[in-house]
Amino acid sequence: MQMSLQDHSGYRERPREGLSVKAKAGLVLVGFLVIAGALLFTEHRAHVLGLLIWLPLLACPLMHLFMHGGHGHHHGGGRPNDPRSA
Repeated sequence: MQMSLQDHSGYRERPREGLSVKAKAGLVLVGFLVIAGALLFTEHRAHVLGLLIWLPLLACPLMHLFMHGGHGHHHGGGRPNDPRSA
């Protein structure tokens, strides 16, 4: 008995449809985080809302530290290429 060889050169694999495994895992993770966040918020609502009152007090020093970089408080005097400082 002789086995025949078949030519599959015209055969193309169909592209896979749907989401990849990574995308599915990402969706599962996002769903888990949303559910966990909702449960944590409902169980600890009094604690979370009680801490919100301190948010403006925390925001003031943090904004002062991170947002006052562009006021020109350079301790070296004028800029080196500034004609007014000569």
